[in-house]
Amino acid sequence: MSGDPIVIVGAGHAAMALCASLVDAGHGPRVCLVGDEDALPYQRPPLSKAFLKNPDEPAQPLRDAAWFAAAGVQCLLDDPVQSLDRQAHSLGLRSGRSLAYGQLVLATGARARRLPGWPAASNVHVLRSAQDARALREALAACRSLTILGGGFIGLEVAATCAALGKPVTVLEAGPRLMGRAVSEALSAHVLAQHRAAGIRIELLAEVGAPSFSHQRLVRLDGASGAYAVDQLLLAIGAQPNTELAEAAGLACADGIVVDGLQRTSDPQILAIGDCTRFAWRGADLRLESIQNAQDQARVAAATLLGGSPQPYQPLPWFWSEQGSMRLQMVGLLDPGPVRTVQRAGAQPGSFSLFHFQQELLRCTEAVNAPADFMVARKLLEAGVQPTPERIADPAQPLRTLLPAAG
Repeated sequence: MSGDPIVIVGAGHAAMALCASLVDAGHGPRVCLVGDEDALPYQRPPLSKAFLKNPDEPAQPLRDAAWFAAAGVQCLLDDPVQSLDRQAHSLGLRSGRSLAYGQLVLATGARARRLPGWPAASNVHVLRSAQDARALREALAACRSLTILGGGFIGLEVAATCAALGKPVTVLEAGPRLMGRAVSEALSAHVLAQHRAAGIRIELLAEVGAPSFSHQRLVRLDGASGAYAVDQLLLAIGAQPNTELAEAAGLACADGIVVDGLQRTSDPQILAIGDCTRFAWRGADLRLESIQNAQDQARVAAATLLGGSPQPYQPLPWFWSEQGSMRLQMVGLLDPGPVRTVQRAGAQPGSFSLFHFQQELLRCTEAVNAPADFMVARKLLEAGVQPTPERIADPAQPLRTLLPAAG
């Protein structure tokens, strides 16, 4: 029904993007946003960078309270949903309040993965929320050194931030290379060399065994190559989707809430968006953790909720990461199989882009401090233009000339 309340469970980037789309369409007074935290939706990327450097840096709200009030959006903060009754179309909140919905959107996000069996320790941190970032920032102010488990985006961003603060940092990565699930071997090798040159100690194939605790603090990690003394530790070993509410309600889940191209779950009255979702893409199931994915899915969900005719979600995944002096930008994903890579120098010294081809088709581009090249590659993939590897490799061929003419 056009006047039924739309309840959004979650208050991250996906929830905020959906709120904005619904408000733009004139449906703000129908919307109720329910969040676990006591803050309005805020920027997450700065938490691993500027937020850690400056003790006075606040979390940056995506929209202020005045915007929500003017739009008529109701916000229920610090009152997480505990139960979902699909037959009664109602939610049970921690406060005991029962909240009715006409249409429901789950934007429950993901949480930092922890190591099973570890007791709580005052010097062991994760980084997912502003509260996590504040605790880590306070610990870093007085710490002697930081150990990071995990060589993915978050771990390396924090490592670069701490190195800039003059703190000794050790990164322990269990795999054979950094960011192994997200970037190419060539980019991994470049990032490894840059971080080591900046003084960050990085160990690959690091086997971490039994931890030792004393007075509710982790003091040592035993590894195959010896023991690692720990002052402060960050667990940066990935994230797992928050699917418990959906699972308890009987919705289809498989390492994420399963959705179709219109963001509908197995119950068509309930949609899901953002990091918590899993969807079909190029013959496989995919779960993306990115702001771009959250925003794109939110736009599709808004059209679905409002009875429009949305195009099914067909993502062009793109990501970015700032690690010290490096701005990494990636667009597209590779399929299993052989890859032909063409490297092209960027406009600035030390900048470059990697164009990855499979079966002569451009599938993915990675740029290091080369934002202009990244934007061209993204536009090429969006437009379905397929340059040959030879044209990409030709330094006399400006990349922008490969774009289709406007109009």
